[in-house]
Amino acid sequence: MPGIIASVKESWHLFSPSEKRNIALYIVGIMLYKFGLEAFNGSITALATNRYDWEAEQAGTRAKTFQRVGLLQGLNQAFQCVGAILIAPLIKRWPTRLVLSTAIVLFGVLTALLLIIDAATGGKIRPSSVTDDDDYSYYGDYNTDGMIPVYTIAGIAYGMVELIRRVIPRDIVGGNVQKLRRMDALVHIFYEISGTSGAFCTALGLIPNLGNNMAFIITPICFTLAAIAWFFVSNLGFRSSLEDMDSPNYLKSIWSGTILFFKSVWTGGKIIFGSRKTIWLLPGYTIALYAHRYLENGIAPAIAKRYLKNSAWSQIMVGGSNFGELFGALFVFLFTNLITTPIPWLRLDALALLIVWYLPYWYPPAGQVRQAWIVAATFLPVSFGWAAGDVSLAAYIQATLARKEDESKDVSALGAVMAFLYATYIVIYAIANPLLGDYIDGVYAKTGGSNGGNIHEAIQNVAGVQFTIVCACVLAATFIPKGALALNPKMLYGESLDRDLDLDEESRGSMEKKDGEVENLDGEKGAAQVEQEMARADSHSPPRK
Repeated sequence: MPGIIASVKESWHLFSPSEKRNIALYIVGIMLYKFGLEAFNGSITALATNRYDWEAEQAGTRAKTFQRVGLLQGLNQAFQCVGAILIAPLIKRWPTRLVLSTAIVLFGVLTALLLIIDAATGGKIRPSSVTDDDDYSYYGDYNTDGMIPVYTIAGIAYGMVELIRRVIPRDIVGGNVQKLRRMDALVHIFYEISGTSGAFCTALGLIPNLGNNMAFIITPICFTLAAIAWFFVSNLGFRSSLEDMDSPNYLKSIWSGTILFFKSVWTGGKIIFGSRKTIWLLPGYTIALYAHRYLENGIAPAIAKRYLKNSAWSQIMVGGSNFGELFGALFVFLFTNLITTPIPWLRLDALALLIVWYLPYWYPPAGQVRQAWIVAATFLPVSFGWAAGDVSLAAYIQATLARKEDESKDVSALGAVMAFLYATYIVIYAIANPLLGDYIDGVYAKTGGSNGGNIHEAIQNVAGVQFTIVCACVLAATFIPKGALALNPKMLYGESLDRDLDLDEESRGSMEKKDGEVENLDGEKGAAQVEQEMARADSHSPPRK
């Protein structure tokens, strides 16, 4: 306990006053965003799963439920790729907080559109008289495929928000990996507190009382409040790369955006594939992220609907996964000085994936909610490993790429790399999810379909076999960097990323002085300035014997 308290105190004094203010505003926004997002994604997945089963029963045809749900999610992910790539040029032209706030408002409008469509076609809040989970009489009367274009377009805003929240920590605290690890871990802790509560509230409160067609009515409200919180984050010393140019006309803007789109792809790919120092980030980040998302969005809905016969309970499993992420981020925050590179966390992440091997051989009784809690408990350690690896690896990437920001005038190096990694994950997910969903549907139909079919054979392959392959890929990637052969390497390539970049310190220091936050009325100096002066003193002091 004393060590934990000391770690918390050290983290508190590490950040300057303006950094603390911006971090607090960012965390408020991210918690509102995550709560609304869990309600939206959980409700849409359950709604689509039920509606496709319902339509197949009415038509007397083979259910293509998970193939269609996979297509729905896959197209959403594919358009996230567009939103993610667009961030690289956008954050060069406008302040990060402005881009983020605008994207989340757009996302909220698109979520509200699905509510309007359902209500306009006769949909209503689930009546209290409906007790059967297979009674969908309160749904709107529209073709379920109509959800696909709306959810697809929402992916653009979704991708922008998801990528930019991986970039903004560098803008807030600079290139110091200690600050980045602590901030990323702290944000992830609150993010998963909100995600866990959002998932459980959706499964146990919103869907049973409002129906999964109306359960995400809180999403546009949460997104709007998040946009307001993020709007008050400082400009963080932003200086537009185009501030000395005239405003381009509409057609020129389209052309310029297209050029920068491809340039960001090229820049990110060139950095990733350009050296041994970065090539391992592709499997370490992208493939691990794919496995985590497929666990929550592919395996959990299938288990909930086909094993337990209640699609809403997939959110209980997601809640357990989010709770594991919370503990993973918390461990990185507390033990950042003990485990200083992402390597041990990535290895733990890879090995934890093998836990899913029990699912093919598990035959739970349907209709018992406690069985969903069992799955949630087993998802917890899997997501613990992923979150710890993701937080630590994101901080490593942010600190490393902060030193390349001036190499391109039009595209942020960090934005381009994160866009490339995230877009690669999206492409993999968008292709794999519908194909694996069709395979699950095929196994279900072959074994009897609605007349007693099961998907155990499919789960053996899409969970057990697939995650074993992912485990091998991620483990192999952790041995690529120089210095990574140790169980807990102290640094990679002999590179210390614990000090701020001089440029970042000077620019951020001048910004803080303008705000009157570096020096208070007593003449006390901000944490960033003190740290810089200590670094200079150390560099001029004689070596110790």
